[in-house]
Amino acid sequence: MIRKLNNVLLAVSALIALAGFWHRNDLPAGLVFRGELAAEPRQTATEEPPFSVVYAGVSYKIEPQFAYDLYGLVVSYRLHDGTSTMHRRANDHLNVADVCVVWSDTAFSSTLRKIDFWNGIFTCNFETRDAEAWARFATNQVSNNHLLSADERIRDRVGDVRIGDQIHVRGLLASYTSPGGTRGTSITRDDEGNGACETIFIKDFAVLEPAHHGWRLALYCALAALAVGLVVHLRLPYRPYGG
Repeated sequence: MIRKLNNVLLAVSALIALAGFWHRNDLPAGLVFRGELAAEPRQTATEEPPFSVVYAGVSYKIEPQFAYDLYGLVVSYRLHDGTSTMHRRANDHLNVADVCVVWSDTAFSSTLRKIDFWNGIFTCNFETRDAEAWARFATNQVSNNHLLSADERIRDRVGDVRIGDQIHVRGLLASYTSPGGTRGTSITRDDEGNGACETIFIKDFAVLEPAHHGWRLALYCALAALAVGLVVHLRLPYRPYGG
């Protein structure tokens, strides 16, 4: 009986783990939106002069262009550790992550979950086969943000971000130069394609409303159950096939 029950546990937990893994990056349902997300990103003039920061033994020159204040819903992200091919070649460790967000009517749209988002090395991509979802999607209400920081506390906060989080980013739209070259920034939300990403040197980063991922919780619970089932299976007395 124990063997049969354990086999059921293994089978069920494996199926749930597979489903949880498949859906782990889905935008959670039932999000309760904060009012701040209705606002467009605020870009204002700055008199802050160029400055230098050092991170991981590399010196970077930051050239501020505008002060920037952004509230957004995270729909995709990519964390950088400086070891991917492009970042390694550029010796760029300051870019902690790319975070793709939406705001205003696009964030609040009931059809947003019908759009697929994913991050490349430097880009945020999106697509859908749903005509209504596409019609209600405003491309000037989505941005991919190259986030820069030499502050370990801020980098840790960014590193914990998840799809569905509602975030606030305050900092500087800036170009920056490393030994591998210079990366610029977009200064309008109406551009698209190469060069349309915002590069933000972060002064403050906060998750205002963390997302609750049922599928991620199911995945972790299923993996734990699977591990228990495997231990039980290995401890059960050996039984020859057909015995």
